[in-house]
Amino acid sequence: MYKKTLAVAFSAALASTALTGVAQAEDNYVTIGTGGQTGVYYVVGQSICRFVNRDTKTHNIKCNAPASGGGVANVNGIRSGEFNFGVMQSDHQYKAMEGLAPFAAEGKMEDIRALFSVQGEVFTVLARRDANIAKLDDLKGKRVNIGNPGSGQRDTLEEIMEKKGWEKSVFSLAAELKPAEQASALNDNNIDAMTYFVGHPNGSIQEATTTVDAVFVPIEGPEIDALLAEKSYYTKAQIPGGMYKGNDKPTASIGGKAVLSTSAKISPDVVYQVVKSVFDNLDRFKKIHPAFNDLDEKEMIKAGLSAPLHEGAIRYYKERGWM
Repeated sequence: MYKKTLAVAFSAALASTALTGVAQAEDNYVTIGTGGQTGVYYVVGQSICRFVNRDTKTHNIKCNAPASGGGVANVNGIRSGEFNFGVMQSDHQYKAMEGLAPFAAEGKMEDIRALFSVQGEVFTVLARRDANIAKLDDLKGKRVNIGNPGSGQRDTLEEIMEKKGWEKSVFSLAAELKPAEQASALNDNNIDAMTYFVGHPNGSIQEATTTVDAVFVPIEGPEIDALLAEKSYYTKAQIPGGMYKGNDKPTASIGGKAVLSTSAKISPDVVYQVVKSVFDNLDRFKKIHPAFNDLDEKEMIKAGLSAPLHEGAIRYYKERGWM
């Protein structure tokens, strides 16, 4: 009897972790890769799961959205099957599909699929005022958090560094702190500047600017213009003025879109229900975080999508008359 019970339990466990359609198990467990808990990616994933789980009795899908290493880690998680979905920068979606660095070793991810885009994101450099960092070149010789491996800020900074002809050795310290660790490190004078590719307003930036006198560093210059001309997934962007203490004027930078992505292997029925859960509750979704205030469904289904839409998403959009 014990052996039979154990076998049944084992079979149920296998079924619950399957990545395919609703018919495979009583419940489908889907996982969304997000980012650090202080970032907007985490809010995106948690919010999507909240709406999905409200209707679990109807569609038999349960959703969870743990913190992760960020966009690059989420691409790799979708590829490996660790995640069913992942939030990432629009450029990461493109690079994964084309097999470009940082995904060159794995090759083209031809089955990556888009669901929709969310908030706009801005590459952000925040520095202690007493570090006297007024422009990008002033970062040389400073203690800079370049970001944890697998994060969006790390990947974007490395693209900027390549254009500048910089190696990590240009910094007196190239820290690899996670987003949740940056603000306290800046406040404790353990670093001179922190980097983030994030939607604004952001809790970590808010914490940093209220605990230490800190200023945004403009991301501009001929090398940045060359990067924008070469990489279509980046656009000119601004950090609005007056959003954070001590930063009354807008700051020039580059940006992109946050995108929810998946694999073509994921069941169209599951993708349909995830998309439906968000767009049927979009007004509620927009109230969860200020970065979502200006979301528009017609923009979300095309802006920043550098991979094909998943067929489950297309089905829902056609039902709504958007395609």
